Amino acid sequence: MSQHHFSRRTFLRGLGVTMAVPWMESTSVWGDVVKSTTGSSEAPVRFAALFSGNGFHSKEWWAKGEGKSMELGKVLASLQPHREKLTFIRGLYNAEALKGNIHSSQTGNLLSGAPLASGGEIKSGTSIDQLLAQKNGRSTKVSSLVLGCEPANPSVHKNYSMMYSSHISWSSPTTPTPLELYPALAFDRLFKDEVHKGDQSVLDAVLTDAKDFRKNISSSDQRKLDEYLDSVREVEQRIAGAGKKGELQGWKPTLAKPNIPRPADGIPQNIADHMRLMVDILVLGFQTDTTRYTTLKLNNDHSSLRFPHLGVDYMIHHLLSHSDTADWLKVNQFFIEQLAYLAKKLDAIQEGERTALDNSVILYCSSMLTGNHEANQLPVLVVGGGGGKLKGGRVLDYMNKPNRKMCSLYLSLMEKCGTKLEKFGDSAEKLAEV
Repeated sequence: MSQHHFSRRTFLRGLGVTMAVPWMESTSVWGDVVKSTTGSSEAPVRFAALFSGNGFHSKEWWAKGEGKSMELGKVLASLQPHREKLTFIRGLYNAEALKGNIHSSQTGNLLSGAPLASGGEIKSGTSIDQLLAQKNGRSTKVSSLVLGCEPANPSVHKNYSMMYSSHISWSSPTTPTPLELYPALAFDRLFKDEVHKGDQSVLDAVLTDAKDFRKNISSSDQRKLDEYLDSVREVEQRIAGAGKKGELQGWKPTLAKPNIPRPADGIPQNIADHMRLMVDILVLGFQTDTTRYTTLKLNNDHSSLRFPHLGVDYMIHHLLSHSDTADWLKVNQFFIEQLAYLAKKLDAIQEGERTALDNSVILYCSSMLTGNHEANQLPVLVVGGGGGKLKGGRVLDYMNKPNRKMCSLYLSLMEKCGTKLEKFGDSAEKLAEV
């Protein structure tokens, strides 16, 4: 018997390519439990963790009210259309993160709550995304997809490794999960049998199989399949064109023009293009059930990104975070727009009675509330319905409550994703309201 549960699933195949198909109403394609009334399978619950470093604008990170009447601070303005599927959480923290009071010591255990080693050692704890993937990831082709938009920093800051600032996903206490920074390689990992450079279009490789499959599904599913294949083609074309605008991020280059030929298939130099491509790849992974667990680190804590497309090119992200300027607000809004874009894309994918967003748990957080290292309460957003188990349109405030551990939230979210634990990190108690 195969060690993987995806052996019963439906794939489109071509030379060197295996592509999962999206949820269908007329047939079971994911190998899960079949609903007797329709013949389709029940869509699974997915989990994604999104991160941006250095916190947010101190006066504009807020929410109040509930449901359609929920009011949002300016940082969160782009989430207005998704308020009924948004949970704004205030007051949670990681006790271990307060010990160093620097970026590294506040980031390396963000998704685990574990103590961090210092003095040249690297030790944290297995993060929530990897624990879910290790327990349930065998159901899909890719157990976990960990994406990043800024390279890891290997240096040391005040006795703590900057690897902690660069990684929120940990496969074990001593193993930060490798980041995929290249959209093309992330795309290949989802769809190609071997990840390598190649000129063949993934879509072209499976067209013959797709045409045969199309004959045996309903007209509604035929439209769904066509829309999905169109979205794959669009992402392929955007990846092919990435990096042509020449807007450099991060450090200021010493040359006005490159003195070597541009490398093929590199990281897009426009950070906005890079982030949108990674979000689209996340959506494709969920839409096809090629993966159910994705982590997207939009930038590092102590980040060096710059934002010329916003007209903010005079200061790196980290330094900008130490003030509440209009430019800092503009950068904050740009990051949250990536979450809003993800929510919109997932909510447009219908999976029976619910959407892909309804069937997802999307966690968005940073390792400090503001750029002044305020970590006694963390900025936390949860978007999605958790397969009907998660209620949105709420503001939850734990600031003055006895249980305000981040790991208590993780226990609650893992249960929504089908994994019930008695203890995780420093908590043995769920957040009852979640």
